[in-house]
This record gives sequence, C-alpha cells and structure tokens, in this order.
Amino acid sequence: MGGSVEDVQRDLSALMAREVALEFEPQGPLADRPLRRSSVLILFGALDRVPARRASEAPLEAPVPPELDLLLTRRADGMRHHPGQIAFPGGGAEPSDGGDPARTALREAWEETGLDPSGVEVLGSLPEVHIPVSNNLVTPVIGWWRLPSEVAADHSESVDVFRVPVAELLDPARRGTSVLERGPLVHRGAAFRLDDRFGGHVVWGFTGILLATLFDRLGWAVPWDREHTFAVQP
Repeated sequence: MGGSVEDVQRDLSALMAREVALEFEPQGPLADRPLRRSSVLILFGALDRVPARRASEAPLEAPVPPELDLLLTRRADGMRHHPGQIAFPGGGAEPSDGGDPARTALREAWEETGLDPSGVEVLGSLPEVHIPVSNNLVTPVIGWWRLPSEVAADHSESVDVFRVPVAELLDPARRGTSVLERGPLVHRGAAFRLDDRFGGHVVWGFTGILLATLFDRLGWAVPWDREHTFAVQP
C-alpha cells in the first residue's frame, strides 16, 4: 500500500482544481420522460481501519492507504430506474435545494443513508453527465468525510449501505468490463466486483464508468484485464 490520507486529500483537491473530462457511453436508449436534474455524492473517508482484502493470491498493492473507503449503496429492487444496482447516494433536485448540486447530493445522501451532512466537506463538483435510460442530467459531487457518522439503509430507495475500501476497487482481480445485451445492441463499460462481505455485487453502468474515470484521472488506477467480463442485467 502507498500514500497517506493526507496524500489522498491533496489528490482530490488537485483534481477539483483542474478541468476533468468525463467519458460516458450510454448504456441504453433515451427514456420517455422529462429531463430531470440530479446529483450524486462521491464520498471518500478514512473510517473503518479494516485492511482491504485481496481477490487473488497476487499481492494487493495500491497507491492509497488501506483505511481509505468510499460510500456506496444498493438501490431497492422496486425502484423505477436502475433497480438493485450499486450506486452513489443521490437523487433528483428539489426547489428547496436552490439550484445547488451539492445541497441536493447531501440531502439525498442524508435521506438514503442517514449520514450527518455537517460532517462532509464538499471539495467540488464534476461536469454534468446525461444518463439517457433515466433522462437524468447528473452532477457528481466530490466529498471528504471530515466527521464520520453512522449510516444505514433507508429500505425505501436503498437496501444496503457499504463503506468499501478503495484499495479493493483498485485490485486488478476485481476489475473487468460489464457486458449488457439489449436486443441486438451490446453495451460495455468499466466494472468492479465487490468482495463477498459486500454481497459480491458488480458495480457497473454510470457508477462503474464514473469510478473508473476518477481513478484514472487521480492517477490511482492499476493495470487490469479489459477482456475480463461481467454479464449484467438492466
């Protein structure tokens, strides 16, 4: 393992200080619904101090400390869009948010996980990304968990909440390419398989692509086999 928590904070702050291009390949057709603005919270922190687990016998090395983790949720199976998928906490903007994507992201994260927004330092936002299958224009908001609080699923929109070690997500043995078949069309994108203690779920679609892009831009990515595939369902 390399780096320190302070190094991570500097990396994230430096990323927010420069222009970041997000490459997102649509994973389906345009939804028949009005355009909606949303935000997601990409929340890093040093919370559990539990060492990351290897997915193979190869040594697990990553340019981040073992205590660095990332907050992820699993969406309820009854959700209209992206049911059952692993996602960042987030959702649609409300008038009370005053047009501020960060306020939307923090409010939604509080509703879905119960985290205390006052303990989150917002570092900045990434460019908006259009997700055709839900016709959402999503702003990713980057946060640092300055004062961690207890989290739990609300069981209406999220059924699980995970604090996943980032080093595990960087493990080449856990990385691959998602393959989604929609009729004659095949969509591919960066994906990650979570450890069994997080249900062994595959992180794919918008979340997987955004994570892979972030890791590349931050200089954290470790070479991985793009021919390793995960079959996924919409």
